[in-house]
Amino acid sequence: MNNLFDYAQACLHNADIAEKLALTHEAKARCSRGELSLAQLTPVADISHVTFPAQPQWLPPRLVPNRKLTQAGGVAAFFHAIAHIEFMAIYLAWDILYRFRGLPDAFYQDWLNIADEEAQHFEMICRHLQTLGLGYGDLSAHGGLWDHARDTADDVLARLALVPRCMEARGLDVTPGIIKKFTAMNDTASIAVLQRILTDEVGHVERGSYWFNTLCNQQGLEPESHYRQLIRHYYQGGKPKGPFNREMRIIAGFSATELDWLEEASS
Repeated sequence: MNNLFDYAQACLHNADIAEKLALTHEAKARCSRGELSLAQLTPVADISHVTFPAQPQWLPPRLVPNRKLTQAGGVAAFFHAIAHIEFMAIYLAWDILYRFRGLPDAFYQDWLNIADEEAQHFEMICRHLQTLGLGYGDLSAHGGLWDHARDTADDVLARLALVPRCMEARGLDVTPGIIKKFTAMNDTASIAVLQRILTDEVGHVERGSYWFNTLCNQQGLEPESHYRQLIRHYYQGGKPKGPFNREMRIIAGFSATELDWLEEASS
């Protein structure tokens, strides 16, 4: 394959995990060397063609067991859930790259970089899971993140608002508190994993903010008001709940006005 979108289609339409990871890293390396064409020659397949591994079993969110960190197997279950989030993030990065055409080359290069980092996160968590006696797929998971992808398959601004600027941004809010819990448990290995993910996710959300604002401006839309409109329309329940990590979200491209609205909505 010599075209980035062929790599994207291969990663999205093949359920084999090892091959998906290898292709993601290969595409990133080849694109960095200028070996991949970004010519948009092939049609985009419907999102229903995206294929997932048979395991883990997907259940409705309310049916996925929720174990506390202090319970037996709680740490392993937590990291299995994080592994699933990062695995879905690989799909989400490839899908936004694949599905939305006619955008600047830098858009595709950014989301390829993010897909590669998400793959690194997933591999790192899987190694950590092995030390906890689990493999990815041993527990059930839910498909909530992919539901958002399906809901926004026809609107790149909705995808940017809902995935990096809502669902991924939530990690900036909650991960520092989780790191504190592992610090109290003196679990340095878990802290290292979470700190690496948090550091990278700031950059991922920032790219979501950058492209959301850039594309809104190109389309003559006011970004802050359009963000509010999209979140109200697509987010289940209407608005996300806080608390919000203002410091990290501002670094990641949120405006003070957006954060004021989120906090007001949350209260």
